[in-house]
Amino acid sequence: MSNGTDYDINAIVNKQFELDYDAYNELGRVNISTFFALSYGLSFATIAATISHVGLFYGKEIYQRFRVSRREDPDIHTKLMRTYEDIPAWWFYSLTVLSMAVALILCTVLIDQVQLPWWGLVFACGMSFVFTLPISIITATTNQAPGLNVISEYAMGLIRPGYPIANVCFKVYGYMSMSQAVAFLSDFKLGHYMKIPPRSMFVVQFVGTIVAGTINLSVAWWLLGSVENICHIEKLSANSPWTCPNDRVFFDASVIWGLVGPRRIFGPLGNYAAINYFFLIGAASPFVVYIFHRIFPDQKWILLINLPVLINATASMPPATAVNYNSWLLVGTIFNFFVFRYRKRWWQRYNYIFSAAMDAGVAFMAVLLYFALTMQNRSIVWWGTAGEHCPLAICPTAKGVDLGPDSVCPVF
Repeated sequence: MSNGTDYDINAIVNKQFELDYDAYNELGRVNISTFFALSYGLSFATIAATISHVGLFYGKEIYQRFRVSRREDPDIHTKLMRTYEDIPAWWFYSLTVLSMAVALILCTVLIDQVQLPWWGLVFACGMSFVFTLPISIITATTNQAPGLNVISEYAMGLIRPGYPIANVCFKVYGYMSMSQAVAFLSDFKLGHYMKIPPRSMFVVQFVGTIVAGTINLSVAWWLLGSVENICHIEKLSANSPWTCPNDRVFFDASVIWGLVGPRRIFGPLGNYAAINYFFLIGAASPFVVYIFHRIFPDQKWILLINLPVLINATASMPPATAVNYNSWLLVGTIFNFFVFRYRKRWWQRYNYIFSAAMDAGVAFMAVLLYFALTMQNRSIVWWGTAGEHCPLAICPTAKGVDLGPDSVCPVF
């Protein structure tokens, strides 16, 4: 809240997990940090810039490829892949019908629990379908995938405010459907170049999805029942690893977009209406790059300016902190600038392998630290585990709030 205290979410939720309007009006507006508001604004700009960028730089190519897709001469990779049996179309149709049927049953039979009506499910799938192509193009050309998480929450929050579970479900069907579609296409692209049989790819992906989903749900359920005070920061020890930063961001989003609704935060009833201008900024920014490209067609480096990627660079903040970004920036600058410029042969031979090794090393160390420290109730305390070292981040913003002589927070 504006006086520096935490907002009492439980006070504005009724027994049906819906917004209690009287309690909300009594408690007051929800305030979010400047950084959190800025991250949402950049998310608005990212999705708008994605549409503009793809339309300006790839629109003509998309149209031409769509027209000749049925009569275009196959390349060498396609010719080699024809030695394998193709995936029957009914595999995809059957899986689509089955998934939609289960989802529709969920949204009709369990409507009181999920709060999402059937038309919300159809709308989410339609949004996912529309955005899959432009986001896939950005992913294929830059290996960075803008997300639909914020825009899907925004849309459902406007249509059906006061229902947080409905907003979460809409986000899952809208955003995750698109995300999984892009990952599915990426895997098939890799299999296409590696000459892996398409049917084998399909079966492996299907089985892998079932296994991964089952294991993830089982582990999450086990952790919730076995780890005391999991995700409750105020009840955990200072160095506890069970703070759940990603889950807290997910919860905060359900409150902001689903329970309270965007009109009471980013609309005329909230404090952050100016954040909506990021939509306009994001949509207009690729036009600037495109105009300079048309004026200076010989300057090839202009085409390398990809504003959706640049704007989306902070998509993980939060839960990522400035410490994470500093380390990414340091490693990226060393290996993709200095090593690339002065030791290009090493970069060509080992940079990709080194990147994979670092990813594997992080995963290995996570498992090792869990068994070596967490299970033994031990922790390592040093400068790197003490957060961002910015005590002003939790200071109140309301005028006249004085936290006492021992506080570092200023009084406005």
